[in-house]
Amino acid sequence: MDRRVALAFARFDAAELKFCRYLNRSSRSSSVRQFFRVVSWLGDGWIWYALIAALPLAYGFAGIEASLHLAATGALGVVLYKLIKEHAVRERPYITHSAIECASAPLDRYSFPSGHTLHAVCFTLMLCTYFPEWTAAFVTFAALIALSRVILGLHYPTDVAAGGALGGLLGFGSTMVGPQWLI
Repeated sequence: MDRRVALAFARFDAAELKFCRYLNRSSRSSSVRQFFRVVSWLGDGWIWYALIAALPLAYGFAGIEASLHLAATGALGVVLYKLIKEHAVRERPYITHSAIECASAPLDRYSFPSGHTLHAVCFTLMLCTYFPEWTAAFVTFAALIALSRVILGLHYPTDVAAGGALGGLLGFGSTMVGPQWLI
């Protein structure tokens, strides 16, 4: 590898670690740590499962269509991020850097990409298409989920960015194709 490229990567890694440490330090506050643990726990899937179950009750047939579309796309997202994690094998920040505190138990060993962020962005795009009146709430919640992953020491910012990009592609692609691909 060219020396300049290697130096550029080293500088980027150092800057990312510095930013990661900066965000992670906020988890030393018990109220911040607890707030982001709850956000992260909801992002484990609980909020999405609840929405998928509640949409048919709240919106009838439109809710059933949205729920089936979300569930199928979410399942595809799980397969996608697990395949990538198995091949990327990037250790979580708190494992690699002693200066990063793990403020919440991880769901698995590796950090790249962030599955929480992938699904938060994917579902937010899809839900905003079906129910635009909820856009502000979904976008805010997705941003909090993404932030929680770095604050809790579970992901690097690039893990979250990659998860967001993948979730954006998946959500946008699925929305463009529409729910008819389920049939």
